[in-house]
Amino acid sequence: VVKYIVLAIPFFFVLMAIELAWSAWAHRKVYRFNDFVANLGCGIGSQVVSAFSKTGIFTIYLLAYEHGRLFTLPSTPFTWLVAFLLMDLMYYWFHRLSHEINFLWAAHIVHHQSEEYNLSVALRQSWWQGLFSFWFYVPVALLGVHPAVIVTVGAFVTLYQFWIHTKAIGRMGPLERLFNTPSHHRMHHGSDPKYIDRNHAGTLIIWDKLFGTFQREEEEPTYGITVPLRSWDPLTANFHYWGDLFRLAGQCRTWADRLRVFLKPPGWRPLYLGGPDRPKATGRPTHRVLEDRAHRAVSGYVVAQFAVLVCATAVFLFLQESMDPPRQWLSAALILWWVMNLGALLDGRRWGVWSEVGRISLLAALIAASADLLQAPWHAVLAGALWVISVMHLLAAQRRPGSPGG
Repeated sequence: VVKYIVLAIPFFFVLMAIELAWSAWAHRKVYRFNDFVANLGCGIGSQVVSAFSKTGIFTIYLLAYEHGRLFTLPSTPFTWLVAFLLMDLMYYWFHRLSHEINFLWAAHIVHHQSEEYNLSVALRQSWWQGLFSFWFYVPVALLGVHPAVIVTVGAFVTLYQFWIHTKAIGRMGPLERLFNTPSHHRMHHGSDPKYIDRNHAGTLIIWDKLFGTFQREEEEPTYGITVPLRSWDPLTANFHYWGDLFRLAGQCRTWADRLRVFLKPPGWRPLYLGGPDRPKATGRPTHRVLEDRAHRAVSGYVVAQFAVLVCATAVFLFLQESMDPPRQWLSAALILWWVMNLGALLDGRRWGVWSEVGRISLLAALIAASADLLQAPWHAVLAGALWVISVMHLLAAQRRPGSPGG
């Protein structure tokens, strides 16, 4: 699945560019720079984590298929159709339960944190969700669907959902009776009480209609979560709700209640701590102060580094299997450190500047030590030039008035 996503990256950026052009033509601002970087930073981290977990997940599918399958389905078009229906149904239940069980929501919440709705939001994925979701597809292997088919169909169900994260496409007529569309999915990202926990479908909207979770599009929703994140840092995005759960569990009086914190729906609290916290109707978010935290010069630095980060991530995902384990883990840690630093700079945090100097130094050292993989005789010169240019750009940007440390 990781390789399918990597190969689709150019396609993603082309569609986002088209959506941006549409927003300019329609005079509708659907992108914010900080939000865009945070969305893709979460997506990058998700792919890096998946690069390490994909082999183990496939092995579990294979073990279930080889030692526990009830049937042996031949590789025919009918088998692929059955596999698609089963995978899409199981995705519905995983997605629905991710909104109804706290420890699953702690992973899935990342996808809902953006207060915008555009194609980049589709790439805003939790770093840990894949470690929870694949268990829902093990029964498909037990029914006799080969793991290779499961992985391929799973990639299709995932990639399908990219295009439905847009405001550029309105209602689609008869197609909406069967398929998940932008109109249906916009409701899913609403934080208004009437839209919460609706339209969980992946590809086929029939599951929501069948199981009573369908909501037709009415007025445009207020996008995001009921308690805004207020940070552009992907690390904070992935861990903040876990922190909330553990703090709540620490306040509980019994171990049974501590366990319920993780198994009950979001907002659950024991009665002696106030009882369930139900979502309340709110107007459209007015807090946009996060947009102004980073000086334009710092934003320029983030743009330059983000472009390099996307390329570095693609190189890592393609070369990861040929790397030795220490270099794999070091490269992955570097990428996650990278996205954390860019978020910290956009948040206006002073420590982000010096953390970024350390990250640049590690990257230069890693490039200098990777001549065998890069097959570039000038790798040492590249590493040195990258370090000098990046540090000078960073220090120049942060000295501007209003910048972190400036």
